Amino acid sequence: MEQSMSNATTSEASDQVKRGLKTRHVSMIALGGCIGTGLFVASGSAISTAGPGGALVAYIAMGLMVYFLMTSLGEMATNMPISGSFAAYSAKYVDPALGFAMGWNYWFNWAITVAVDISTAALVMKFWLPGVPGWIWSAVALLLVFTINAFSVQAFGETEFWMSLIKVVTIFVFLAVGLMTIVGIMGGHATGLENFTYKKAPFVGGFPAILSVFVVAGFSFQGTELVGITAGESKDPSHSVPKAINSVFWRIILFYILAIFVIAAVLPYTSHDLLGSSASDIAISPFTLVFRRAGLAAAASVMNAVILTAVISAANSGMYASTRMLFSLSKEGYAPKLFERTGKNGIPYPALFATTIIAALTFISSIAGPKIYMWLVAASGLTGFIAWFGIALSHLRFRRAFILQGHKLSELKYHAKWFPLGPVLALVLCIAVIVGQDPQSFFTGNWEQVLVTYMSVPLVLVLYIGYKIKKHTKLIPLKDVDVSPVHRDGTLKESANVTSDTTND
Repeated sequence: MEQSMSNATTSEASDQVKRGLKTRHVSMIALGGCIGTGLFVASGSAISTAGPGGALVAYIAMGLMVYFLMTSLGEMATNMPISGSFAAYSAKYVDPALGFAMGWNYWFNWAITVAVDISTAALVMKFWLPGVPGWIWSAVALLLVFTINAFSVQAFGETEFWMSLIKVVTIFVFLAVGLMTIVGIMGGHATGLENFTYKKAPFVGGFPAILSVFVVAGFSFQGTELVGITAGESKDPSHSVPKAINSVFWRIILFYILAIFVIAAVLPYTSHDLLGSSASDIAISPFTLVFRRAGLAAAASVMNAVILTAVISAANSGMYASTRMLFSLSKEGYAPKLFERTGKNGIPYPALFATTIIAALTFISSIAGPKIYMWLVAASGLTGFIAWFGIALSHLRFRRAFILQGHKLSELKYHAKWFPLGPVLALVLCIAVIVGQDPQSFFTGNWEQVLVTYMSVPLVLVLYIGYKIKKHTKLIPLKDVDVSPVHRDGTLKESANVTSDTTND
């Protein structure tokens, strides 16, 4: 990897990505990365399970963890901004075997997630056109995200910018309408905070219920780590990445905590309509219910359009993330060299085609063999949490090695505050969420369900141990960890897999 990062190449080379993402692209990708069906739909089931207080506690705790996690990622991403950053950091700061396992695990997750999202897009379209076969809409969605990713990284960034903007505007409108409903300006009767003390509220089900909501909240926040991958194609990562990460804390408060508060205040936790947890339940999305409570009759159709935007955005981001991860794996020698090839526009086409084929085959399996599809989805279920675990562990090792080798924090373009609290908290909560997925199946001896739920964990262990045995890798001693930055003297040190795009901002 050192050799690949020291060789300068021209923009016409066939193994480079281009730095074409502007600061506004990176900021909006980070802003919209965690806004999806997890917030628009599944947030209702969180309130129903743990009550308004329990849901808020779970989302606040998970939000703090994600914020600290992003600051950890920001410190490493500004020091070494490359595509597929998670795998590279794990390999560089911990153990090459961990980088191998993390990279393939993350690629597999997003390739499967693209298939899940295009299936969800078909479910959403049935709201308007129930007579059209779902596979047609899924095919259209897959073709759309492939085309966006095939043009240029600027096309991806611009598309994500506008789709994220739609989601952000929707949440602002929702918060305004919701607050006016709470005080009685809209919807007639002012609900105030009466639903926070209704029956068993604010806390329902005790700690086990809150722990189960941690899982829901964790899935809702997945996607925020995309900012680490975009760093590899950002025109000015030392500026755009910290700016995007610094907004994480505020967007978590604004989008999740306030949204959960509004839903919980307007709707009682006992409402059966809150139990919907998939995009097919859009007619009873908590956002739709709040809008209807305020007297906005067209709410379902409008929210359906917003959720369709969120689903396409998720598929688009998934295609981008998995393509860049496969490209990075190839650059690091963890995947066939074919996948490091790019076109003149900097798009790694072999990696894009491979990811699209896997997503298409996974989708076909959902029609031809639902059992296979279920296992594939289960195998990717915990991948996001495993990736977060890897980020936190890599940062702990990076910072300790950085200081041990005589460096000062002032040398870093961006440094995470509250170290080591942040990565330690992330490690503990990631383990808690992974274990808390389905402990009941352990107690009841339902081993098939245990395997379905926790399949991601043994898969990562097999990848890790298998590579370790084959390559005889070891944990890198802190004194030997390479903490050298990509940036030197305020300029970007060009690498063999990254070139600058000179287009004007």
